[in-house]
Amino acid sequence: MIKKKEVKHIAKLARLGLTEKEIEKFRRELSKILDYIEKLKEVNISKVESTSHLIKLENVMRKDEQSSAPFKTLTDREKLLNLAPKTKNKYLRVKSIL
Repeated sequence: MIKKKEVKHIAKLARLGLTEKEIEKFRRELSKILDYIEKLKEVNISKVESTSHLIKLENVMRKDEQSSAPFKTLTDREKLLNLAPKTKNKYLRVKSIL
C-alpha cells in the first residue's frame, strides 16, 4: 500500500495541489495500480514471442525512374511560369519558409 507521504511527493513533482480528500483517493488508486503491476509480474511469458507491432508492416516503395522532363514540351513549362506570380531564372519563386 502506497503511503500518503509518497502521494504528496508525487503531487509535488507534478506541481499538483491536492486536498486531503484527493490525496486519499489517489493513494487508493495508485495502490490498486501497483498491486495490478505486481500480479502482471507473476505471469509466465517465457513462451510468448516478442513483438514490437501487432500487425506486420513493410515499406512499399516504387522504383525510382529518371524522367526526361517534368513537362512534355517547353511551352508547357512556359505556360506554368507565366501563371506564377513570381519567377526567377526559369524557376518558380516562393516565399522563404525558414
